[in-house]
Amino acid sequence: MKTVLIVEDDPINARVFSKILTKRGGMDVKHTEDVEEVIKIAQSGEADLILMDVSLARSMYQGKSVDGIKITQMLKSDPQTAKLPVILVTAHAMEGDRENFLKQSGANGYISKPVVDHQQFVDQIITLISNNDV
Repeated sequence: MKTVLIVEDDPINARVFSKILTKRGGMDVKHTEDVEEVIKIAQSGEADLILMDVSLARSMYQGKSVDGIKITQMLKSDPQTAKLPVILVTAHAMEGDRENFLKQSGANGYISKPVVDHQQFVDQIITLISNNDV
């Protein structure tokens, strides 16, 4: 069974994503906004994909405040976790933001909140995980 790590500081969003992924996608989910835990899970191979909220209000790493872009950059620059697919999730999807966020972070995909099309959301995740299995 595939596992998706949800990095999200809003418990309601985290619950919605969890429900869609488990019910529709038949996946396992983990949830944390603790950056050290995110890195630990990524390095241990316990997750097949990370859903990364771009604007993490409370996340700190080594005494600094970090957002989802920064955490994704950290994961992508570490050879141990660079291949793990990351999908950015944001509510502030302006035209052009998407490209900037993807370019800046090195993420593999992008989803806007709220998720309207649940099936498309699940399909995007399954596609990325299966492309990564090759």
